[in-house]
Amino acid sequence: MAQPGTTMPAMTKQMQDCIEACMNCHSICEETMSSCMQQGGQAQMQIMRALMDCSETTRMCADMMMRRSPMSGEMCAMCAKACDMCAEACMAMPDDAQLMRCAEACRRCAEMCRAMAGVRM
Repeated sequence: MAQPGTTMPAMTKQMQDCIEACMNCHSICEETMSSCMQQGGQAQMQIMRALMDCSETTRMCADMMMRRSPMSGEMCAMCAKACDMCAEACMAMPDDAQLMRCAEACRRCAEMCRAMAGVRM
């Protein structure tokens, strides 16, 4: 970890890719929430909870990695779990193209975050 007054260590390609996956997942979750709100229905409300958790977790995870937080590894592990849960919730409606797109982004983000979970920032 960099000492005060020194520069932060360079961001690795793995970190950059994970941050990008988190931000992409966050964006798609937000778009999917909007789509779900327009459709309504009880099943959509259950999916909305997973989308909200995933959206917030991915944004926070990306922020923590960008500032090299010492808690980034733990946040990446939590983010992977939230993304897995969201992907599973989205898969409940396989005929909805937006939900399938979201599930794919969540799975990719979860994979990247699992890889980062053990990496020291």
